[in-house]
Amino acid sequence: MIVVEGVHRHFGGFRAVDGASLTVEKGSITGLIGPNGAGKTTLFNVITGVLEPTDGRVTMAGDDVTGLPPHELFGKGLLRTFQIAQEFHSLTVRENLMMVPGGQPGERLLNAWFRRGIIARNESALRQKAEEVLNFLTMEHLADEKAGNLSGGQKKLLELGRTMMVDAKIVFLDEVGAGVNRTLLNTIADAIIRLNRERGYTFCIIEHDMDFIGRLCDPVICMAEGKVLAKGTMNEIKSNDQVIEAYLGAGAVSRMSA
Repeated sequence: MIVVEGVHRHFGGFRAVDGASLTVEKGSITGLIGPNGAGKTTLFNVITGVLEPTDGRVTMAGDDVTGLPPHELFGKGLLRTFQIAQEFHSLTVRENLMMVPGGQPGERLLNAWFRRGIIARNESALRQKAEEVLNFLTMEHLADEKAGNLSGGQKKLLELGRTMMVDAKIVFLDEVGAGVNRTLLNTIADAIIRLNRERGYTFCIIEHDMDFIGRLCDPVICMAEGKVLAKGTMNEIKSNDQVIEAYLGAGAVSRMSA
């Protein structure tokens, strides 16, 4: 689904991403881990069009999408969430979902004047779709709540719901578990698994909660200092000497084996 080849992203003399290459297979839930400052979010930003790469190439389903802006990638079915939820805080949860699809007839002034029936039918279909998403996520009781009043975990769940309002092919989740209590985190995990198995979503997830990554992700990719160190199952990653050293520092492997 996604192939990243030799991607660099520099900020002046600082190499946030330094020649990273990886693949995200169609139908997988791929985990991306690494210590703080490893370049994970910067790489996400390059893949999803938030930042242009200094060098390197990104392809999606064989098409070169290097440097395409987010709205064009959105049209191709590539979506992402952020570490801090980006909800429309003054709109209700239902309205946040209905805002997602692009090209709605109500966005055109002439339709607002002369084709109100088309707008009404479109809004009715969107409302029905939003209700289905809310039921899927067990959030129907929050449909009329202002999104700004939700807890951090509920906002993360809403962001996941917004990806369901369009024909998403691959979703990049950036620290979906950050600040989320264990109960809601389990709800989010269950939703991701169902979307993957029942609807064919491909996911790539940045997360520091290793239990969460271990439950959902295969394969797991580890980054450090802007480079990809290792890729494998969670058990293989946890026993990899380079990964242990990246997380715990030089000499950690010898100390652990002593």
